[in-house]
Amino acid sequence: MSDFIETHGSIPVVEECDVFVGGGGIAGVAAALAAARQGTKVILAEKQCVLGGLATSGLVVIYLPLCDGRGNQMSYGIAEELFHLSIVHGAQGPLPEAWLEKGREGERGTQRFEVQFNPVCFAIEMEKLLQSAGVRIWYDTRICDVSAQGGRLRAVIVENQDGRGAIGTKAAVDATGNALLFRKAGESTRRHGRGNTVAGWYYAATQNGLKLQMLGFADAAEGTERDKEEGPQGRRFWGESAKEISEYLTLSHQATLADALKRAEAGWILEPAAMTHMPQYRMTRCLYGETLMSEADEGKPVCGSVGMVGDWRKRGPRFEVPYGALCGTAIENLFAAGRCISADDEMWDVMRVIPACAVTGQAAGTAAALTPEKGRTALPTLQEALRRDGVKLSLSEV
Repeated sequence: MSDFIETHGSIPVVEECDVFVGGGGIAGVAAALAAARQGTKVILAEKQCVLGGLATSGLVVIYLPLCDGRGNQMSYGIAEELFHLSIVHGAQGPLPEAWLEKGREGERGTQRFEVQFNPVCFAIEMEKLLQSAGVRIWYDTRICDVSAQGGRLRAVIVENQDGRGAIGTKAAVDATGNALLFRKAGESTRRHGRGNTVAGWYYAATQNGLKLQMLGFADAAEGTERDKEEGPQGRRFWGESAKEISEYLTLSHQATLADALKRAEAGWILEPAAMTHMPQYRMTRCLYGETLMSEADEGKPVCGSVGMVGDWRKRGPRFEVPYGALCGTAIENLFAAGRCISADDEMWDVMRVIPACAVTGQAAGTAAALTPEKGRTALPTLQEALRRDGVKLSLSEV
């Protein structure tokens, strides 16, 4: 068959906004919320039909630590706000009592500031939170392309039930998880060096109630607390084609059923109740931006910090997040959040989890909301806004 030539002509501008957020995972939610709280008109486009990304649709339901493992809180602002929102209707495991309202500071060094949450409750509460802030959520909407001129992104081309249309915007946040907006805009991106193993977390009804079954683990640095044996074996995936994504999901589904049947044969009272509705890719493609975050920066002040994170895999490491890791070199009004930020492979593993996604999302959304007509949001302006919204930026503050 020869190539098919589209005949729809020009693409209509169907909506305009101040800030467009691509992706409704934790990073996108934080970015949209931060931008809306700056008084801007925000549209968030999400290809799934629920917010939260891997945290909800992907059933990665562990809000990993907001602390450094040695009694110091690292991540503040929206990262802490979403933590409490995730358990407003109760947790699925022990609460980090040392970090809650009546907790004892002296016990914080032995208990990490993390929790397991209910994905359904969390997703709906995030939706309510964004709606109350005035964010317009476009579900079941895919990003197709962008229009960029003169070093600025002018519009994002999307497609959904209404067809294909353009959303004009003054600034944008790439929270897609695979740097799709940056790649479409011609920025430099790169893929993860090792790729992803097959994972298939699922819920099962057991003799002890509904329990999460963590089939397959994301890689963690060898020798860290979170280092686990890999689950389903096989080749690695990068999520760079529809064919590969479909193959990954098929293998994940098959591994889920096989694991459940194996446990049942071993005498478990177990029935699968819910499985992931998106591929559990942790690291695919990210921005190669102005600054490349690295584990070598541990414990060091960086140029232009916009937030801080600890290391979810082990106790001790602390990092400031540089503004340059959110910025490309060609498009001045496009900012990265979550798994899209500029980091080397080792640091990518630190920055891909919920607290880091919320920290970078808040910074990116705030920067996008404050973007001037020419140039990029000035660092002092951004830092002042973040501090005003409860974010601590410097290691010296903790």
